[in-house]
Amino acid sequence: MSDDNVEKNNQWPRVLVIGLVGLLVVAAIIFILRLVSIPVVSLANRKPDALASSTDRCVACHRQSSPGIVDQYGHSSMAAAKVACTDCHRVEANYPGAAAHEGIYVLKSPTTAMCQKCHPTQTAQFHQSRHSITAWVAVNGSKDLSPALLQQYQAIPEGKYTANSARNAIAALEGQDVTQFACDTCHAIGKPAEDGSVGQCQMCHLRHEFSLEQVRKPETCNACHIGPDHPQWEIYQESPHGIAYATGMANFNWNAAPGTLTVKDFPAPTCSTCHMSGFGGTGTTHDVGDRLTWFSFSSISDRRPAWQDNKIRMQSVCLECHNKDFVETYYTKADKAVDGINGFVTQGQAITKPLYDQNILSSTPFDDPIKFTEFELWHHWGRTAKFGIWMQGPDYTQWHGAYEMVKALATLRDQVQQKLNAVGK
Repeated sequence: MSDDNVEKNNQWPRVLVIGLVGLLVVAAIIFILRLVSIPVVSLANRKPDALASSTDRCVACHRQSSPGIVDQYGHSSMAAAKVACTDCHRVEANYPGAAAHEGIYVLKSPTTAMCQKCHPTQTAQFHQSRHSITAWVAVNGSKDLSPALLQQYQAIPEGKYTANSARNAIAALEGQDVTQFACDTCHAIGKPAEDGSVGQCQMCHLRHEFSLEQVRKPETCNACHIGPDHPQWEIYQESPHGIAYATGMANFNWNAAPGTLTVKDFPAPTCSTCHMSGFGGTGTTHDVGDRLTWFSFSSISDRRPAWQDNKIRMQSVCLECHNKDFVETYYTKADKAVDGINGFVTQGQAITKPLYDQNILSSTPFDDPIKFTEFELWHHWGRTAKFGIWMQGPDYTQWHGAYEMVKALATLRDQVQQKLNAVGK
């Protein structure tokens, strides 16, 4: 072997080491650049700890037993306003649900009756909404409501759909052991409490910091508004609004004072912007149906009471970013699309009607595969299509909505014909 070849062979280990070192340096630089680009939540943006020097005995004790709760509450606007733990938790010994605790009586979880003391307007708006007792009745029925609660329920626009109803058929089939971890988890937002008040504010306003930023972010809503029957979160993510939020959330002024929001604070809408926040010419509300024109959740949607007024309120939000022609054209087309979805459901009802007319199918819910197809036609695919239409989610309007409805209609025709053939009709 020549000296030149020996020298070349001796250089290979050195070249390999240098190459590996170079790769590690490049990887380190990339990692640092990516690290720098990750938004960092600064603790300096948190409110000062209003309980830092507190001598309150609740605070002193819970600083040891549940320090996370005390830290959350210490940085809340409620603590800054000098709202004490006992203002929300303490009750008389004979108060419904009262529990003895360290020489006093408390509610382990404050009810809306407690919230109402300081937030009467918001509570009244909530009680008129789909999130109120109607949410609970949708699963558990209205037959066990007290006369006062039944009257409250029937005063809500959605109350006409399930008046004096029994427990939801699906929930009844699954049983309480299951549904307490399923439907009840979300529908408990409207659960009556022992003291007769309705609702759980903490389902949205997570305890104990009660952060304005947290409740305004759409991720809060996706705890419930997700899945095949009400996929608003998924639809929002694919919509232009959701994309603008995902790519520009760092530019949002999350803690702007309620009722003062402009496009400078919220350059793209979130769930709360459209449905609850004071924005444009529309005031703040806790009635999530206050700006809707249709009962989108029902099998065949019809207009909501005073839908024209609701339309004006919602459009005033839209007009902060869109021109009048765009908004009005969108509404006209979307209304026609809702009629089209209603038509698919009507077709389904017409297909199965002979089976009910001839008593081939019983009135018992979900005792035949046909009834599952009927149910999914409107409850899954019909509702999804309508939500997709109004929230600008084309994939959910089409492939998770209208397409599935057309497919279900074909399935129904086949199922019904097989049933008729089986009985010789």
